[in-house]
Amino acid sequence: MTRVLAVWCPDWPVTAVGVDAGTAGAVVVQGRIAACSAAARAEGVRRGQRLRDAQRRCPDLVVRERDTDAEGRLFEAVVEAVAELAPRVEVVRPGLCAIAARGPARFYGGEEALRVLVQDTVVEAGHDCGSGIADGLFAAELAARAGQGGVVVPEGGAAAFLAPYPLSVLDRPELADLLARLGIRTLGAFAELPSGHVAGRFGADGALAHRLARGEEPRPIAPVRAAADLSVRAAFDPPAEHAEQVVFTAKRLAGELHEGLAAGGLACVRLEVEAGFADGHVLRRLWRHDGRLSALAVAERVRWQLSAWRDGRPAAGTDPEGIEAPAGEEAVWGGVTWLELTPDQLVPDGGRQEALWGRTAVTDRIARAADRIQGLLGHGAITRPVLAGGRGPGEQVVRVPVGDLPPANPPDGPWPGRLTAPAPAVVPVAAPEAELLDADGTPVEVSARCAVSAPPAALLLGGRPSAVTGWAGPWPADERWWDPAHARRRARFQVVTEDGAAYLLAVEGRRWHVEAAYD
Repeated sequence: MTRVLAVWCPDWPVTAVGVDAGTAGAVVVQGRIAACSAAARAEGVRRGQRLRDAQRRCPDLVVRERDTDAEGRLFEAVVEAVAELAPRVEVVRPGLCAIAARGPARFYGGEEALRVLVQDTVVEAGHDCGSGIADGLFAAELAARAGQGGVVVPEGGAAAFLAPYPLSVLDRPELADLLARLGIRTLGAFAELPSGHVAGRFGADGALAHRLARGEEPRPIAPVRAAADLSVRAAFDPPAEHAEQVVFTAKRLAGELHEGLAAGGLACVRLEVEAGFADGHVLRRLWRHDGRLSALAVAERVRWQLSAWRDGRPAAGTDPEGIEAPAGEEAVWGGVTWLELTPDQLVPDGGRQEALWGRTAVTDRIARAADRIQGLLGHGAITRPVLAGGRGPGEQVVRVPVGDLPPANPPDGPWPGRLTAPAPAVVPVAAPEAELLDADGTPVEVSARCAVSAPPAALLLGGRPSAVTGWAGPWPADERWWDPAHARRRARFQVVTEDGAAYLLAVEGRRWHVEAAYD
């Protein structure tokens, strides 16, 4: 296991908008509380609350819209402080960064000494924080939140340290709710379940959460060294004085980097971004991601770096030391002269399918068009279908934004009530309503014991009746019976009509609809 030191700054989204811990403040996203200060929590404000409910509990609540650019820009000061003590800081997200602890701990006289030194350094830089050391990033983050400023979890003791924590720390509300209904309320109780049974019952995401609860890494680390230099670089002549020029180039370089990694069957989980300025200053930062950073995500992180540099640079008309400079000398040290992206940590790529519209590979023209649309309409504007686990035909395909990795290791089941192959060829976006009638024209019904009221004789679809020449079923599917709010009870039929068409029908709440069609 990797010994990790995590630095966690509490309520960072609130700090980034200028609200201190002593003020009852909160940031909102789409009318709900995304984060709140300690003073607001003391008044009963909680993350996820509607703004109206939060203001009822705390009438003096200071409300701000969330500013993700400010979060990334301000966190650069914390990262710089940590980097003064140990190089190669990994930015997990704004508000949380980490370093490998073994080497620095030996240099500074032990893990506890390192932890205290890092915490004091960040506090002196002007930001409250907690620091913790443990096996793996997940346990280290919780160790940073523990106590009055963090703790050191002994090597090999991550599982025992995590055992008392509630399931809510996994940040998987649906899984936590399901496990609580099954009588499992702590990470320790969850960790005692057999791994194979967890994977079969809760799927790939449940298996990942189970590894975290047991104090293991979320995925096996298998870094490999590239046979060739896979970094990509672009120069600006004259120097780029506007951030948009650099951000646009970063998106292009990220596309080239992904092509080089794909040729070698590799994926990058940690990316180093370097920007060189006309005055000789080089701004470096490591960005970590569990999957693959898309071109849009890389560009966003480059924007954060440039924003942090712009806010910390001297005023116009002065040199970097703040001494008054002649009017024409600002261009000597101002502006970005080069940008370089370097894959810092590589792992074998498990494979992905990025083809669009039946092509075997994404051409440069398609990639540029996709990036342009994503820049205008958002990251999820263009998606591609990926096979996943599920009972119904529509549930077996998920849409993933172009440039993102698909869900890893989709679960194969078991899926009680799932139809066997072959799968239907056409799944409508909106299931059209239908009526399945018996010989007397009465709607066919399915009882709680899956007894059919009468053999189907006609299918009424779009106002046109068709005689049923063959049928099979029902296949019941009783889903999430333990959760009344999300429970579903359905029965499926396969029918063939006199015109040779074949449909997969489903009845739910005595209403029939076409779930899919066979070609």
